[in-house]
Amino acid sequence: MKPYEQFVENILGAVRSGQGKDPAAATALIQDALRTAGLMPGAQAGTPFTPPFAEQPGARAPFADLNGVPDWLRRPATAKGTSPSGDWRARFDGLRKSPRPVTPDAPGQFLEGSFSNAAGTRRYRLYVPEKAASGPRPLVVMLHGCQQHAADFAAGTAMNRLAEEHGCLVLYPDQERGANSSNCWNWFDAAHQAREQGEPSVLAGMTRKIVDEYGADPRRVYVAGLSAGGAMAAVMGAAYPELYAAVGVHSGLPVGAARDLMSGLNAMKGKHLHGASRTLRRRVPLIVFHGDQDAVVHPSNGEVLVRQFLGEGTVREIEERGTAGSGRGHTRTTALDDDGRAVAEHWVVHGAGHAWAGGDPAGSYTDASGPNASAEMLRFFLAQPAG
Repeated sequence: MKPYEQFVENILGAVRSGQGKDPAAATALIQDALRTAGLMPGAQAGTPFTPPFAEQPGARAPFADLNGVPDWLRRPATAKGTSPSGDWRARFDGLRKSPRPVTPDAPGQFLEGSFSNAAGTRRYRLYVPEKAASGPRPLVVMLHGCQQHAADFAAGTAMNRLAEEHGCLVLYPDQERGANSSNCWNWFDAAHQAREQGEPSVLAGMTRKIVDEYGADPRRVYVAGLSAGGAMAAVMGAAYPELYAAVGVHSGLPVGAARDLMSGLNAMKGKHLHGASRTLRRRVPLIVFHGDQDAVVHPSNGEVLVRQFLGEGTVREIEERGTAGSGRGHTRTTALDDDGRAVAEHWVVHGAGHAWAGGDPAGSYTDASGPNASAEMLRFFLAQPAG
């Protein structure tokens, strides 16, 4: 049994064992596990978290097999490519205070701002290239994953340096601790999956604000994300097909894969609600990256997502295999429409886990081995016809 499968089975076991016995204790165990997984929205900001399996003299682990609990659930603030949690937070604090980008080869401005509407307020960071614009700039909206923040995600994806090269604006919305205790976008909650509701309304409003204030090209606006951010990027593409010209999802999930906490866990395991199989009302170009050894979000989610976005139209698929230099091997499947235009790309990165492919170790949840997801996503975005 794989780690994420064991985690879900442990939670379901806690539910069964609590029925008719000690439901309050079982509920506490479930909530703690979900909170650490980033699937417990609305926790009070700054509330300390004590794992239910914390080591104490004479204490017995509440789950029969803790070896099945993924490392990302035990130490959510530490990931591959990061230092221990305390050092990571200190480094991030330093990034937040920096008026300049987190990479020396991205010399533009890295501005801070916020957006508010009836659904709430979210802060953001915006990269504005130093190079003068020759016309309206493309805009890429980047949604971080759980336990990440805007500046950290900018560092890990190195999207700013690519944006400087191609003359793009890059918007990094920041989730609030008060909305999700693990800084996850609430992709799994039905209240945050529809047009002009919840977090989608905030993110769409923020996008429109940047387009208006910075003169971005409204025909070339794109959205991408990692993990929970990837799942939310898919939601945004489905809900606002007139706003986003293409979508990039790394290690994410299909739209409608979950409606609440428990179905969110099952979706991460690869068991989706029926709604995840529905196609979109309007096709939106999509590029997907997923590691075939991802133990957090099952790789089958990428396959379901591509089918969902392709819809019922005729497509022709081309499969290619390759290796990015000395990095990881990959299989890329490209879907072409009747006009021969690439409307979807599905990259399966062999041997990769739950991390941004080709990312910079300056950020969290990155895998420096190629292919370079940032470069490939931007290539795919800019190749779409401006509609």
